[in-house]
Amino acid sequence: MITAIVHVSAEVASIPEVAEAIAAIDGVSEVYSVTGPIDLIVLVRVRTHDEIAAVVADRLNKVPGVLDTETHIAFRTYSRHDLEAAFSLGLD
Repeated sequence: MITAIVHVSAEVASIPEVAEAIAAIDGVSEVYSVTGPIDLIVLVRVRTHDEIAAVVADRLNKVPGVLDTETHIAFRTYSRHDLEAAFSLGLD
């Protein structure tokens, strides 16, 4: 599984609509509205790099109200949740 983190700048008046449209795209797992210089953070989870191009370049970038995107492809995931699951002995 390949994860891409996409920073999205959107038209301010349409951020909720842009977020909903992006969330409906196949391959998008989560959309966060955030503070700071960008408006949305989008998590894309797909099987191949070609699918990232299809999701981001072919669909996400074409959502009305999207002004700019910046895509970061994750190499590894470090998550407290994942680490706890990996080292759990199953004792509750």
